[in-house]
Amino acid sequence: MKKVSRRDVIKVGAATIAAAPFASARAQSWPTRPIKIVVSAAPGGLTNAFARVYGEYISTKLGQTVIVENKPGGSGIPAAQYVKSADPDGNTLLYTNSSTLLGNRVVFKTLPYDPDKDFAFISMTPSGHLPLIVHASTGATTLKEFIDYARNNKITAGSYGTGSFAHIVAIQLKQEFGLDLEVAQYRGEAPMWHDFLSGSIQLATGSYQAAVPAFETGKGRAIAVPSPVRMKKLPDVPTFLEQGYTAKVFQAVGWTGLLGPADMPQGRVELLSRLMVEAGSGEAVQKMLDTFAIDEAAQDRTTFLKVYKTEGPIWIDAVKQLGIDPV
Repeated sequence: MKKVSRRDVIKVGAATIAAAPFASARAQSWPTRPIKIVVSAAPGGLTNAFARVYGEYISTKLGQTVIVENKPGGSGIPAAQYVKSADPDGNTLLYTNSSTLLGNRVVFKTLPYDPDKDFAFISMTPSGHLPLIVHASTGATTLKEFIDYARNNKITAGSYGTGSFAHIVAIQLKQEFGLDLEVAQYRGEAPMWHDFLSGSIQLATGSYQAAVPAFETGKGRAIAVPSPVRMKKLPDVPTFLEQGYTAKVFQAVGWTGLLGPADMPQGRVELLSRLMVEAGSGEAVQKMLDTFAIDEAAQDRTTFLKVYKTEGPIWIDAVKQLGIDPV
């Protein structure tokens, strides 16, 4: 494959303001050594997949190796702390999910990083719709039918992590409708869906890709999408809002994101933000998005900051409602 020169990278059109960050990066001859993306999740998941496919594009465009290093566990804290303390030259970046920056504030008494001050926000990658799926044994085909069923039957809902979106949705339904609902916590989606297929749990919220076996076997049925718009993969499944359920958490956008240390040069932040958006229209990213049933590619840093500031408080309040005792 022909290496793309930095001259190609900095072709940003006639707008001077758009070209400035690229010209600055070129003048500084950055990067001169490999870029490391530290991922707060284990290999195999969505966050890791994003880091690798977007990282490959960045590597191609900058002509420098991009290394993906997984630092899973600890609710994302080890990875975040590592990047926070790194040299802010743009060669060490963080790929993580919203829980690391938002939910952890509630789950833990103290954090070794300040989510608002210790990072430069580069690009947000929407993690797609997480449909609400009920077991076929409930007989429910709509959200109303499920709630009616749950008012007369004990329900166990699966959650792939304390403070996760699945956990938030289950508790929201329990509190809003007075349901006899218990939440079973799992270490990730795989064991949750295993129990769902066996009938041990009757409700689950998770990624489309992980839920495919539930759809294919007929044991699971999607009844609502927690988003302002419907999913392309499940066009016949209405949103919570369309069904009259207006709690803000049911309209929030789940995301992962690329960040750097707080004092990272602005020109490099802008450069990487632009490359992430460019990568989103490429074949490799589009193929991955289709696999994971995600309808949007990477967004620029301005959008990232806007979502973080406007929807962040909604997520934090939702996690607080879970009644988790901070550790």
